[in-house]
Amino acid sequence: MRIEDYALIGDCETGALIGRDGSIDWLCWPRFDSGACFAALLGNPEHGRWRIAPVGVVTQVERRYRGDSLILETTFVTESGKVTVVDFMPPVGTQSELVRMVVGVEGEVAMHVELILRFAYGAIVPWVTKVDGEGSGGLRAIAGPDMVVLRGDVPLHGENLTSVGDFTVHAGETCSFVLSWRPSHKPVPDPVDANTALRETEEYWRQWASRCTYDGEFREPVLRSLLTLKALTYGPTGGLVAAPTTSLPEEIGGVRNWDYRLCWLRDATLTLVALMDAGYYDEARAWRDWLLRAAAGSPDQVQIMYGLAGERRLLEWEVPWLPGYEGSHPVRIGNAAHGQLQLDVFGEVIDALHQARRGHMPESEDAWQLERALVAHLERLCTTPDQGIWEVRGHPQHFTHSKVMIWVALDRVIRSAELCHLEGPMERWRALRRQLHEEICAKAYDPTVGSFMQAYGSKEVDASLLLLPLVGFLPATDERIRGTVRAVEERLFVDGFVYRYDSALTDDGLPPGEGAFLACTFWLCDNYLLQGRHAEARKLFDRLLAIRNDVGLLAEEYHPGSRRQVGNFPQAFSHVALVSTAFNIQRAERRAAPRRTGTR
Repeated sequence: MRIEDYALIGDCETGALIGRDGSIDWLCWPRFDSGACFAALLGNPEHGRWRIAPVGVVTQVERRYRGDSLILETTFVTESGKVTVVDFMPPVGTQSELVRMVVGVEGEVAMHVELILRFAYGAIVPWVTKVDGEGSGGLRAIAGPDMVVLRGDVPLHGENLTSVGDFTVHAGETCSFVLSWRPSHKPVPDPVDANTALRETEEYWRQWASRCTYDGEFREPVLRSLLTLKALTYGPTGGLVAAPTTSLPEEIGGVRNWDYRLCWLRDATLTLVALMDAGYYDEARAWRDWLLRAAAGSPDQVQIMYGLAGERRLLEWEVPWLPGYEGSHPVRIGNAAHGQLQLDVFGEVIDALHQARRGHMPESEDAWQLERALVAHLERLCTTPDQGIWEVRGHPQHFTHSKVMIWVALDRVIRSAELCHLEGPMERWRALRRQLHEEICAKAYDPTVGSFMQAYGSKEVDASLLLLPLVGFLPATDERIRGTVRAVEERLFVDGFVYRYDSALTDDGLPPGEGAFLACTFWLCDNYLLQGRHAEARKLFDRLLAIRNDVGLLAEEYHPGSRRQVGNFPQAFSHVALVSTAFNIQRAERRAAPRRTGTR
């Protein structure tokens, strides 16, 4: 199926992708970054899936989330009746479960269950036995460290290393299944009542959604994006994964396939601001604290990404037995970019901590000392080329965005010191901030093009340049910024969407070809707002809302030609950008500046 044909359910520790055909094709247990026990998304059914669907011809499929929750309802219409499959993962409790309830709506519908468990990304067939002391339907699957137990109202039997079963649901009837994970050396998990779990899960999400303070006209997409961000948060630590998937391609059949089940420092400020704007200070504080723990230590060892609990060793390897989504290989686990030098992340960390102070978040005793150490490290590195925001695997360059984010780091420590009366070498910081601003304007701006360029001496335009006015480097009305927006529109704005850069002209170490980057398109919308081009901003924002799938989810990229979402899904950065732009539209109507422009 297309990427947008999937929907996400999760318990704030891991997440599953469910297709419109009733098949769970992706689930990593017990964490987002664990090995997948259902990996059909990147291969074939034999690599693991759990499908519950009608036996006969399906004439119509409708999906929705139940209210403001992560409870998915998929309704199948057949010639003999109508049935709804309710899927969710309870975010409360001591063990991790996936619950599926089949509810008869009209007439009667013959259903088929197919459970194919394959641990370690589809490589390992588990040993399946009946659960001791259970009635029909209780199965236990074990392989190595993993144990999964199925309890249900329908007995299953084995066929060709697959557990299958058939049943008929009449109107008013419900058949339930509960799949539980536990370490294989532990006792079998306790039975779970599906109806109780459903009530508790619905109440959890209802209460969480009720805390949203956004009151604008885009409440539905904003709240759905916030719910998605919450679902992508690893609850025990507060870390936010970029996506619950790995290796969904940025171009169908291409090699730009990356593991996004990790936490990027670059997402720090936008995520923090989006959560604070919407009133979710507990989540914002958890993310801030995760950030402080992850970045703690020697500044020269700060990475651009970490594991869910701050793990640093994220070695990249390929999975040869998985053919990849629609043949897009290799399938990668881990991410080699964790060892790159990307100077912009220092600015993101320091800006996030500054925004936390502006949001009156309780001060961390370690934050200021960490910021001073990071800035001292940046003072030694500010003349060094890096791999930049897009993590290019080509040669390092003096990327304009990276230099601007070094300026942001200096600007924010100065502003924080002034705001909170903190100690630091203010004169030296001010002098370097001024010097760096002058250098960027001299070396990154091309007067013949009338635009800032991708890197010092480059002739290419980069969508990251749209962030210059959003971080307060120059006003959006400055002619150099206006010229930069025009250059992005002329070179990177294709069929109504913005590409990161021209992959055929930029040395990023990979073959050319990818989709339009959705966050960049939201940034263009933000620039329109700052320039007073409100009608164009609204038109572009409406276009972005229109490409969300039927349950409101966005991938990393969109391919205008094939009209398909591409890249890992759902993507936190895309949903953070959606929330940010919705708030910026609201601020523009009130003639207020975006929070991140650096104004005190």
